[in-house]
Amino acid sequence: MLAPQSLPRMFGLLMQAGIVGLPNVGKSTLFNAVTRSRKAEAANYPFCTIEPNVGVVQVPDARLQPLKDLAKAQKIIPAIIEMVDIAGLVAGASKGEGLGNQFLANIREVDAIIQVVRCFDDSDIIHSMGSVDPVRDIEVIMTELVLADLQSVESQIERQRRRAKGQDKEAQANVNLLEKLIPHLNEGKPANRFPLNEEELPRLKSFCLLSSKPVIFACNVKEDDLLDPGANPYVQKVRAYVKEQHDAAVCVISSRLEEELSEMEPEEARSFLEEMGVNDSGVSQLIQATYDLLGLASYLTAGEKEVRAWTFRKGMKAPECAGIIHTDFEKGFIKAEVVAYDELIAAGSKAAARDAGKMRIEGKEYVFKDGDVVEFRFNK
Repeated sequence: MLAPQSLPRMFGLLMQAGIVGLPNVGKSTLFNAVTRSRKAEAANYPFCTIEPNVGVVQVPDARLQPLKDLAKAQKIIPAIIEMVDIAGLVAGASKGEGLGNQFLANIREVDAIIQVVRCFDDSDIIHSMGSVDPVRDIEVIMTELVLADLQSVESQIERQRRRAKGQDKEAQANVNLLEKLIPHLNEGKPANRFPLNEEELPRLKSFCLLSSKPVIFACNVKEDDLLDPGANPYVQKVRAYVKEQHDAAVCVISSRLEEELSEMEPEEARSFLEEMGVNDSGVSQLIQATYDLLGLASYLTAGEKEVRAWTFRKGMKAPECAGIIHTDFEKGFIKAEVVAYDELIAAGSKAAARDAGKMRIEGKEYVFKDGDVVEFRFNK
């Protein structure tokens, strides 16, 4: 097994998304499915997950196989992210109810949130609040995050005020933003919905507020609903509510189906889905949407040994992206030879793309784009 500290350099940037939700909504089943593991216990009682489970998830990328065929490479190495299965939350978590303190501490460590909401009826599976109501469930969790943030803001503002008395301009700017946040949070609105200017964005991030993290909502449905998820009334309610209140993405998944698929061989899984009349359980779309939510993209390298997707933050320039492979690449960066994936596939080879003028030589100021196929030139 790879040591955690070795992962970022071997695979690019490594960021975490936390899977959260009320007890018994399908979090652990989803975690087991996307990580192809049985790390998380999935049981029909509250708090079957206590300690958070962490797993590596491959990011689906349809570009890798055609690129492997073109380069006649031996193997494919996809981009990855980490997902964390966090203990179920209950109302009152901000006051320590249930596993509240542990939940809030775990979620503080992740970079983004996947909130799983139950969108199916099943009398055999207990709902911690006695009935299925996904909008209520979302509000319970968001309320607890906002209440925890209010406590945090009130604590931070006192510290910043003491610093501001010493003519600390940064502290005063922090106080100004924190004071504006309090009425917003008091209205039950998450920090990620607070209007910010460019200067305030990094300042808000420094406060480490739970409700400032980007979020995506995963509607967990029965496998039959995947044929027409829009017909599910629970999904309809979630989509309408999230559009109005959170302006966030909504994905429809069937975690139970995906868990079954994860135990099959790839060909068997594809045949099974075809027989159902669907292309995907929804989890691939969820992983890709989470990757985008984290502000990540992939550039690609292709050689005889391997085709690999390297994770970078959107907006990174060429030397920084080179440094993801190895620090020496960044230190000795000279140029990057770049061709867009679509143009390379259309040309049929790197040589043909070069002859057609599609291969570009980019310098230190070039901002990488998703799907760039790259070779770096650097001083050793």
